[in-house]
Parts: sequence; C-alpha cells; structure tokens
Amino acid sequence: MIMRLDRIGLLAVPGLAFLAVIYALPLVLLLFKSVQGVDGLTLITYIDFFGDEFNQVVLWRTLRVALLTTLLALAIAYPTAFAMARAKGIWLNVFLVALVLPMSLGVIVKAFAWSILFRSNGFLNTSLQSLGITDEPIRMLFTETALIIGAANVFLPFMVLPIYTVVRQLNRNLPEAASSLGATPWFRFTRVTLPLTLPGVVAGSAFTFSLAISMYVIPSLIVGERQQTLSMLIARSFLYLRNEPLGSTISAVLLAIAIFVVLFSSWLAGRLGARK
Repeated sequence: MIMRLDRIGLLAVPGLAFLAVIYALPLVLLLFKSVQGVDGLTLITYIDFFGDEFNQVVLWRTLRVALLTTLLALAIAYPTAFAMARAKGIWLNVFLVALVLPMSLGVIVKAFAWSILFRSNGFLNTSLQSLGITDEPIRMLFTETALIIGAANVFLPFMVLPIYTVVRQLNRNLPEAASSLGATPWFRFTRVTLPLTLPGVVAGSAFTFSLAISMYVIPSLIVGERQQTLSMLIARSFLYLRNEPLGSTISAVLLAIAIFVVLFSSWLAGRLGARK
C-alpha cells in the first residue's frame, strides 16, 4: 500500500519541478537580489524604501485602493450571488454568461473601455450633460475613484463565484425556521445567513484583494503616472531606472503582503469552518 502511494506521488514530480523552476527559483533570486549589497547581504534597500516619504505614500495608496476595490466588489457581488443562486433556467444561464464572458476578454481591453467611458467626451460625461445634471465635463479619468470602479468591475467575477458557490449550498429552510421563531429579517440576515456565507466572502475578498494590490495594467491606463502604485514603481525601477535592488525590494514587499493575505484568509476560513 505504501509503495503504491509512493508511485502515485511520483506523478506529481513533473508538476512540482515545473513550478520550482518557473516560479520558486525566480522568487528566490528576486529575494536574494533585494538583500544583496556591495559588501554582502544587507537590508539597506528596505530601510531606504520604508524611510522614503514618497514610497510610504505609494504603499498606503496601493493598500487603500486594493481595500476599497475589494469592498466595492463585495457590495456588488453579495446580492448578485443570491440572485444567481435563486435564478433558474434561462435566467441562470444569463447570469453565468454575463459573469464569465467578460473574463474571456483581456485586462487591457477592459481597462481601455473604462478609460474611454471616463473621458471628458466619454459616454458618462456626455450623458450627464445631456440630462442637464452637469453644465461641463466632470474630471473622472486619472482619479482614484475611477481606478477603484474600473478595478472592481474587472475583478468582480472573482468575488461573485466563491460567494455564489457557498450560497447555492445553503439550506433555505434555516431562515424560514428562524422566521417562524419570531426572528426579524435583520436578525435572520446577521445571525443566520451572513455567518453561513462568510467562508465565500473571505475567499472572494482574498482573491480580489490579492489581484487588486498587484494590478499594473489597470492603474497604468486609468490613472497613469499621476497616482502610482507599488506595481508601477516596480516596473519603473526595472524598466526605466535600471535599479534592480529597488525593484526587487518593492517586489518582495508586495509578495509579503500577498502571502499575508492568503495566510490570514486561510486561518480565518478555518476558524469560520470550525464554528459550524
């Protein structure tokens, strides 16, 4: 039996070797580059990065945009997931197509589409002026608000699908049972429905936050160089400044944030699962 398990385990060797060469090795080299100095290993690049006021602003902006993007996507995805779970027949197919079809488009296409919408002569400003709401175009493009809206739209499927998976498995008799015992709609939502759907919320939020904090194309097209993020600093360090230690340092910081989010979400999901 043990020999059989060992042989089955050998099937994973090619995949693990591929991941080690393509992903693990470059990450190790990247981390080593961030602590490599003229006289040996050093943390001077990290000290300089966190001590620079401009880098602090960019770091805070990146975290803020990722958090607000996640919250906006959650606000849209949560009721959408319930609507999908209750839909049947052709309406369920319409929901799934509307959700999955945009994922087949490239991020560049969707980011360009939002940049066109947010232009001073774009559809949004033209509609507002036609309705008499505004007399002149509103500055939408190159703003943090536009970035959050565009990013939330692009990453919305990654929030909806985990929540939809959990909601679809819920026992619909539980809210009805709570109602028969005199529970108000708010009590049923906060004490019955929401706790049961939290694993999907945690998984979707972790996906969305990890994608939002490391996005590069979307902020490059929507806000440009006016409001840089960590990913844009990484690109500038490697491509323009030719400063590999700085780019490696920022990459390591971004990687550490992503790992923390994944580990925290896994721990939180485990705690939520243990409460059931």
